[in-house]
Amino acid sequence: MTTSASKRRSVASLPLIDTAPGYKRVADLIETEILSGRLPVGNLLPTEGELSEQLGVHRSTVREGIRALENSGLIKRVGGKRLKIVVPEAKSVARVNTRALGMRAASFRQLWDVQMQLEPFSARRAAEAAENTSDELKARLRDNLAELEADLDDDEAIINDDIAFHRLIAEMADNEALSLAIAPIAALLFSATIQLYEAVPAARHRLLQAHRAIGAAVLAGDPDEAECWMERHIRDFRRGYEIGGLNMNAPIKLDTRSLSAWQ
Repeated sequence: MTTSASKRRSVASLPLIDTAPGYKRVADLIETEILSGRLPVGNLLPTEGELSEQLGVHRSTVREGIRALENSGLIKRVGGKRLKIVVPEAKSVARVNTRALGMRAASFRQLWDVQMQLEPFSARRAAEAAENTSDELKARLRDNLAELEADLDDDEAIINDDIAFHRLIAEMADNEALSLAIAPIAALLFSATIQLYEAVPAARHRLLQAHRAIGAAVLAGDPDEAECWMERHIRDFRRGYEIGGLNMNAPIKLDTRSLSAWQ
């Protein structure tokens, strides 16, 4: 006698029906072609009409799929109507990840733990690469330090200078993965830093001292000094938070001003 279990095993397994909206299937197909390299970066996509004919879907479906790809930063319009395949800009990726971290209720402690691992390494790598760093990038770092000193009475400006400083150090480290990892964390800490300056006004002067020392070590090509000062700087950030009586385990509220750093 055949058992119910053996009957179940004898039934053929059928694939699930793809119930995703048509525009998403179009977007997913084109994205797959881009990521595989079959549609190379820099190439123009076929027109909406051509895609509609090739894919056998309505033109409005193609248009919605293209809009989704534009929002993800994989394509952009050039010359008015044509669509070009591009690499998503770092600022677009940072904005998406910043929002995601904020909505996932990341705490100061969680972000600080990651900062302690990434930022000293970033400073070391930037100093090691100093000999080959462009004069233009070095000038931007010097300008950033001058702007920070001039902005010491403006909390919001200081924090934007702070975000730009860490972004510059990561850029000088010449590591795209590092830059993309650091950027959203620094941006989300915007509101945490606003709270810190309100609770501990002296923190802004310690920030300036640390940035000057890190910048000098990076420009001088001194990896040990750059790493040491960056580690001291990130530890000092946490001490200021503790002195200010702020809750390190509370979710950091996403401040839309932090997203302006990527516009």
